[in-house]
Amino acid sequence: MARARSAAHTPRRLTAVLVGLVAGLLALPGVALAQPSGATQLGAADIALLNGVRLAGLWEIPAGQLAAEKGSSQRVREVGAEIAAQHIELDLLVVEAANQLGVELPTDPTATQQGWVDEMKRSEGARFDRIFVDRLRAAHGNIFPVIGAVRASTRNDVVRQLAQDANGFVMTHMSLLESTGLVRYGELPPVAMPAPPDDSLFAAVAANAELGTGVSSTAVWVVLAGALVLGAGATFAVFRRRY
Repeated sequence: MARARSAAHTPRRLTAVLVGLVAGLLALPGVALAQPSGATQLGAADIALLNGVRLAGLWEIPAGQLAAEKGSSQRVREVGAEIAAQHIELDLLVVEAANQLGVELPTDPTATQQGWVDEMKRSEGARFDRIFVDRLRAAHGNIFPVIGAVRASTRNDVVRQLAQDANGFVMTHMSLLESTGLVRYGELPPVAMPAPPDDSLFAAVAANAELGTGVSSTAVWVVLAGALVLGAGATFAVFRRRY
């Protein structure tokens, strides 16, 4: 009889433990979403913006200087000189931001970017003007949505200010390039719409782990696995008792 009572109580004990684990799991989002304050709070998008702004300066400064010297029209030469000067200013801002955040920036442009500069060096006259405007206008169009996304969602004050500053520069540069009359809008790449946000529990945990909050997604999986095991045990005990 005592043995039967013990077996009958087993499902209830397992169920109680399972309920406790689920309650703890449901409480995790509140813990995971508690973010640290200060300049150390950086996500992958923040780093991408810092690197992107730095890389832009590494090839657009020499490209603008080439345009100032080689442009076949007065307007292209003026635009090249202005873009080079503004990128020098923006480069100082991104280096200052990176120093505050302890982020190491690239020191050389990518192979593709260096290829664009080399292409300009080999070109002359109207062909040079076209390559200069095409390459820079496309590059500014690519980084523009990144700046907007980071400006809207970053949790870091330094990165937010950099995104705001970079947004002004990029808008100005696109207008300058378009003022040459050489932008071929029909050949610009299509707009890449961002994917819909994932607001699930594990998306929140993953985002917080990326920001270095100390909340481990592995720990959440362990809790889930434990809950599933206990749930299976409780279910088995119930069916065993019934049948």
